[in-house]
Amino acid sequence: MKAVVCSQGNLTVDDLPDPTPGRGQVVLDVARTGICGSDLHARHHADIVAEVAEQAGYSHMMRSDQRVVMGHEFVGTVAEYGPGCHERWKAGTRVVALPMITEGGGPQLVGLSELAPGAYAERVLVQESMVLAVPEGLSDDEAALTEPMAVAWHAVRRGDVGRGRTAVVIGCGPIGLAVIAMLKASGVKQIVASDLSPRRRELAREVGAHVVVDPWETDPFDAYKPSRNELRSVSDMVGLALGTMGKLRAVPGVPWWHVFRLAERLGEVPAGPVVFECVGVPGMIGQLVDTAPPRSRIVVVGVCMEQDAFMPAMAGSKEIEFRFVFGYDPGEFHDTLQMMASGKVDVKPLITGVVGLDGLEAAFDALGDPEKHAKILVDPKSPATQV
Repeated sequence: MKAVVCSQGNLTVDDLPDPTPGRGQVVLDVARTGICGSDLHARHHADIVAEVAEQAGYSHMMRSDQRVVMGHEFVGTVAEYGPGCHERWKAGTRVVALPMITEGGGPQLVGLSELAPGAYAERVLVQESMVLAVPEGLSDDEAALTEPMAVAWHAVRRGDVGRGRTAVVIGCGPIGLAVIAMLKASGVKQIVASDLSPRRRELAREVGAHVVVDPWETDPFDAYKPSRNELRSVSDMVGLALGTMGKLRAVPGVPWWHVFRLAERLGEVPAGPVVFECVGVPGMIGQLVDTAPPRSRIVVVGVCMEQDAFMPAMAGSKEIEFRFVFGYDPGEFHDTLQMMASGKVDVKPLITGVVGLDGLEAAFDALGDPEKHAKILVDPKSPATQV
């Protein structure tokens, strides 16, 4: 089969042996594969990523001196079953799969490990237990985005944007746009998006942002009307406590401490917005600690591969809450596919180009310009070499 191999930062189209399915594994004929930002980063910085992964407990992440077939966002058709499979789907059935298999004596990440070649290829090996059939009516282009949209859905669920809270998305690259789409699908009433790129701001509006700003011109935290329960400064937090206690103590016989606890249970405690950091560059977390309103929740979605710093005293005085996220679970992957199939989530605006295997390197380069592309897909059968 034809496949794109990454080694020492170079991408080459090579002839490789067709994958042979092991026990419980399925071979798919690849229809589409999405280019992920992590692939762009791993191409030139694989060793840094691998060191972090090893410290976290996964020792098989791709390294620069290996020959790795990347690609972990894919849709394909069932081609061949290995031994011990239930053979739930007929040959030719369109499916997606969570990109993880059992190989080399343990779990491996498809497209991110030399032991688990990915889907920048004509065929890819997946675990049958991780396969989901693609519902009728969902195109190959859309189905290929199940994996990155599941990442966004996991982030939105972890963000837990409660009733009356604003969501602020910092960075409208592919993952930021996916987060906006999932926030809209989950019913968030006020979504603010911030990005330097005019094209990305345009896409942010298209996928569901209510307020869109250029951070050079407008602070995203000044760009919307805060809810009645939202704090804007530490002075607001102190003043609210004084005012509330003054009112409660003025009412005879009212157990004011019970009122406080009831407000907590009902989610009526004043707070800041839920902020989704989707940039992943050094300095962003510190900037958000400095500028976000008190009691903001910062969900760190962007993957920063360098050391970063912030002032703990500032975060503490404002009671900033951090939630770092990574990946998704199988239930979220399933839910994402169904949300896309039902029309609740529209991913078509994110797709800005399709190339063949011979065009992968040009597509990697093109994604460096935020004014041109958001999500480029790879079609192994396409002759296209440019986007």
